[in-house]
Amino acid sequence: MPGEILNQSVEKYLAELVPPRDAIVAEMERLAKRDKHPIVGPVVARLLALMTQISDAKRIFELGSAIGYSTLCFARAAGSGAEVHYTDNNPANAEQATQFLTRAGVISRVRIHVGDALESLRQTRGAFDLIFCDLDKKSYPAALRLALPRLRHGGLLIADNTLWSGRVARAPKDDATRAIQKFNRMIYASKELLPVIVPLRDGVTVCRKR
Repeated sequence: MPGEILNQSVEKYLAELVPPRDAIVAEMERLAKRDKHPIVGPVVARLLALMTQISDAKRIFELGSAIGYSTLCFARAAGSGAEVHYTDNNPANAEQATQFLTRAGVISRVRIHVGDALESLRQTRGAFDLIFCDLDKKSYPAALRLALPRLRHGGLLIADNTLWSGRVARAPKDDATRAIQKFNRMIYASKELLPVIVPLRDGVTVCRKR
Protein backbone atom coordinates (compact mmCIF):
# COMPACT_ATOMS: atom_id res chain seq x y z
CA MET A 1 0.00 0.00 0.00
CA PRO A 2 2.64 2.65 0.92
CA GLY A 3 4.33 3.95 -2.18
CA GLU A 4 1.34 3.34 -4.45
CA ILE A 5 -0.09 6.82 -3.86
CA LEU A 6 3.02 8.77 -2.93
CA ASN A 7 6.59 8.10 -3.90
CA GLN A 8 8.14 5.70 -1.38
CA SER A 9 10.77 8.24 -0.38
CA VAL A 10 8.03 10.78 0.32
CA GLU A 11 6.11 8.19 2.38
CA LYS A 12 9.24 7.50 4.39
CA TYR A 13 9.92 11.23 4.83
CA LEU A 14 6.42 11.92 6.14
CA ALA A 15 6.56 8.95 8.53
CA GLU A 16 9.88 10.10 9.93
CA LEU A 17 8.53 13.61 10.56
CA VAL A 18 5.89 12.33 12.96
CA PRO A 19 7.19 12.54 16.54
CA PRO A 20 7.53 9.32 18.56
CA ARG A 21 4.20 8.09 19.93
CA ASP A 22 3.48 7.38 23.58
CA ALA A 23 3.85 3.85 24.91
CA ILE A 24 0.20 2.83 24.37
CA VAL A 25 0.00 4.04 20.77
CA ALA A 26 3.39 2.49 20.00
CA GLU A 27 2.15 -0.82 21.42
CA MET A 28 -0.97 -0.63 19.27
CA GLU A 29 1.17 -0.02 16.18
CA ARG A 30 3.35 -3.03 16.99
CA LEU A 31 0.28 -5.22 17.55
CA ALA A 32 -1.29 -4.06 14.28
CA LYS A 33 1.90 -4.85 12.38
CA ARG A 34 2.32 -8.26 14.00
CA ASP A 35 -1.29 -9.40 13.65
CA LYS A 36 -2.11 -7.48 10.47
CA HIS A 37 -4.86 -5.36 12.04
CA PRO A 38 -5.93 -2.50 9.76
CA ILE A 39 -5.11 0.86 11.33
CA VAL A 40 -4.82 4.32 9.80
CA GLY A 41 -1.23 4.75 10.99
CA PRO A 42 0.46 7.77 12.58
CA VAL A 43 0.48 10.09 9.56
CA VAL A 44 -3.26 9.79 8.90
CA ALA A 45 -3.97 9.81 12.64
CA ARG A 46 -2.59 13.34 12.84
CA LEU A 47 -4.92 14.43 10.03
CA LEU A 48 -7.88 12.90 11.89
CA ALA A 49 -6.88 14.67 15.09
CA LEU A 50 -6.50 17.98 13.25
CA MET A 51 -9.90 17.67 11.56
CA THR A 52 -11.50 16.80 14.89
CA GLN A 53 -10.06 19.85 16.59
CA ILE A 54 -10.68 22.27 13.71
CA SER A 55 -14.33 21.22 13.52
CA ASP A 56 -14.70 21.09 17.31
CA ALA A 57 -16.25 17.65 16.93
CA LYS A 58 -17.54 16.17 20.16
CA ARG A 59 -19.98 13.48 19.00
CA ILE A 60 -18.17 11.08 16.68
CA PHE A 61 -19.19 7.79 15.09
CA GLU A 62 -16.67 5.36 13.63
CA LEU A 63 -17.81 2.83 11.05
CA GLY A 64 -15.14 0.18 11.60
CA SER A 65 -12.68 0.54 14.47
CA ALA A 66 -10.58 -2.69 14.74
CA ILE A 67 -8.33 -2.45 17.81
CA GLY A 68 -9.30 1.15 18.56
CA TYR A 69 -6.30 2.99 17.11
CA SER A 70 -8.38 5.70 15.42
CA THR A 71 -10.82 5.63 18.34
CA LEU A 72 -8.04 6.67 20.69
CA CYS A 73 -7.01 9.39 18.25
CA PHE A 74 -10.54 10.81 18.12
CA ALA A 75 -11.12 10.51 21.87
CA ARG A 76 -7.93 12.39 22.69
CA ALA A 77 -8.44 15.06 20.03
CA ALA A 78 -12.07 15.70 20.99
CA GLY A 79 -11.17 16.05 24.66
CA SER A 80 -13.34 15.92 27.75
CA GLY A 81 -17.06 15.71 27.13
CA ALA A 82 -16.56 13.79 23.88
CA GLU A 83 -18.70 10.83 22.86
CA VAL A 84 -16.90 8.53 20.43
CA HIS A 85 -18.72 5.45 19.13
CA TYR A 86 -16.50 2.44 18.42
CA THR A 87 -17.82 -0.32 16.14
CA ASP A 88 -16.43 -3.72 15.20
CA ASN A 89 -18.02 -7.07 14.47
CA ASN A 90 -15.21 -9.02 16.15
CA PRO A 91 -15.61 -9.34 19.95
CA ALA A 92 -11.88 -10.03 20.33
CA ASN A 93 -11.05 -6.73 18.64
CA ALA A 94 -13.53 -4.91 20.84
CA GLU A 95 -12.02 -6.44 23.97
CA GLN A 96 -8.52 -5.48 22.85
CA ALA A 97 -9.68 -1.94 22.07
CA THR A 98 -11.41 -1.63 25.43
CA GLN A 99 -8.19 -2.56 27.21
CA PHE A 100 -6.15 0.00 25.27
CA LEU A 101 -8.72 2.77 25.72
CA THR A 102 -8.98 2.03 29.44
CA ARG A 103 -5.22 2.17 29.88
CA ALA A 104 -5.15 5.45 27.93
CA GLY A 105 -7.71 6.95 30.31
CA VAL A 106 -10.35 7.74 27.66
CA ILE A 107 -12.77 4.83 28.00
CA SER A 108 -15.38 7.10 29.62
CA ARG A 109 -15.59 9.00 26.32
CA VAL A 110 -16.16 5.86 24.24
CA ARG A 111 -19.27 3.78 23.53
CA ILE A 112 -18.42 0.25 22.39
CA HIS A 113 -20.65 -1.44 19.78
CA VAL A 114 -19.97 -5.05 18.81
CA GLY A 115 -21.66 -6.16 15.61
CA ASP A 116 -22.44 -4.74 12.19
CA ALA A 117 -21.26 -1.11 12.05
CA LEU A 118 -24.11 0.14 9.87
CA GLU A 119 -26.69 -1.51 12.09
CA SER A 120 -25.01 0.04 15.14
CA LEU A 121 -25.37 3.48 13.53
CA ARG A 122 -29.04 2.81 12.76
CA GLN A 123 -29.66 1.91 16.40
CA THR A 124 -27.84 4.95 17.81
CA ARG A 125 -29.98 8.06 18.03
CA GLY A 126 -29.04 11.63 17.30
CA ALA A 127 -26.81 13.60 14.96
CA PHE A 128 -23.03 13.51 14.82
CA ASP A 129 -20.33 16.12 14.36
CA LEU A 130 -18.02 13.68 12.58
CA ILE A 131 -18.51 10.26 11.02
CA PHE A 132 -15.46 8.21 10.03
CA CYS A 133 -15.85 5.47 7.44
CA ASP A 134 -13.29 2.66 7.55
CA LEU A 135 -15.32 -0.51 7.30
CA ASP A 136 -15.55 -3.21 4.62
CA LYS A 137 -14.91 -1.35 1.35
CA LYS A 138 -17.85 -2.94 -0.45
CA SER A 139 -20.08 -1.23 2.11
CA TYR A 140 -18.86 2.32 1.41
CA PRO A 141 -21.80 3.41 -0.80
CA ALA A 142 -24.31 2.06 1.74
CA ALA A 143 -22.36 3.76 4.53
CA LEU A 144 -22.56 7.10 2.75
CA ARG A 145 -26.32 6.81 2.22
CA LEU A 146 -26.82 5.99 5.90
CA ALA A 147 -24.30 8.43 7.36
CA LEU A 148 -25.16 11.60 5.46
CA PRO A 149 -28.58 12.18 7.07
CA ARG A 150 -27.04 11.57 10.50
CA LEU A 151 -24.37 14.25 10.08
CA ARG A 152 -25.09 17.74 11.35
CA HIS A 153 -24.77 20.67 8.97
CA GLY A 154 -21.14 21.77 9.06
CA GLY A 155 -20.09 18.31 10.24
CA LEU A 156 -17.39 16.17 8.66
CA LEU A 157 -17.57 12.85 6.86
CA ILE A 158 -14.10 11.30 6.61
CA ALA A 159 -13.29 8.05 4.82
CA ASP A 160 -10.06 6.09 4.64
CA ASN A 161 -8.63 4.04 1.73
CA THR A 162 -10.44 6.01 -0.96
CA LEU A 163 -7.58 5.73 -3.46
CA TRP A 164 -7.27 2.00 -2.71
CA SER A 165 -3.60 1.55 -3.60
CA GLY A 166 -4.24 3.41 -6.85
CA ARG A 167 -6.70 0.80 -8.10
CA VAL A 168 -9.49 3.40 -8.34
CA ALA A 169 -7.67 4.95 -11.29
CA ARG A 170 -7.74 1.71 -13.29
CA ALA A 171 -10.46 -0.51 -14.71
CA PRO A 172 -11.91 -2.30 -11.67
CA LYS A 173 -11.39 -6.04 -11.32
CA ASP A 174 -13.06 -6.56 -7.94
CA ASP A 175 -16.15 -5.49 -6.03
CA ALA A 176 -14.21 -3.50 -3.42
CA THR A 177 -12.62 -1.26 -6.05
CA ARG A 178 -15.96 -0.77 -7.79
CA ALA A 179 -17.57 0.21 -4.50
CA ILE A 180 -14.89 2.78 -3.68
CA GLN A 181 -15.12 4.23 -7.18
CA LYS A 182 -18.89 4.52 -6.71
CA PHE A 183 -18.43 6.13 -3.29
CA ASN A 184 -16.04 8.69 -4.75
CA ARG A 185 -18.48 9.55 -7.55
CA MET A 186 -21.32 9.84 -5.04
CA ILE A 187 -19.55 12.31 -2.75
CA TYR A 188 -18.52 14.56 -5.63
CA ALA A 189 -22.02 14.45 -7.11
CA SER A 190 -23.70 15.26 -3.80
CA LYS A 191 -25.08 18.78 -3.40
CA GLU A 192 -24.87 18.34 0.36
CA LEU A 193 -21.13 17.76 0.55
CA LEU A 194 -17.97 19.69 -0.15
CA PRO A 195 -15.41 16.88 -0.62
CA VAL A 196 -11.70 16.55 -1.18
CA ILE A 197 -9.62 13.39 -1.51
CA VAL A 198 -6.24 13.86 0.13
CA PRO A 199 -3.57 11.66 -1.52
CA LEU A 200 -2.06 10.70 1.81
CA ARG A 201 -1.13 7.07 2.50
CA ASP A 202 -4.01 5.15 0.83
CA GLY A 203 -6.19 8.19 0.22
CA VAL A 204 -8.25 10.03 2.84
CA THR A 205 -11.50 11.72 1.90
CA VAL A 206 -12.67 14.71 3.92
CA CYS A 207 -16.17 16.08 3.27
CA ARG A 208 -17.98 18.95 4.97
CA LYS A 209 -21.76 18.82 5.01
CA ARG A 210 -23.16 22.11 3.76
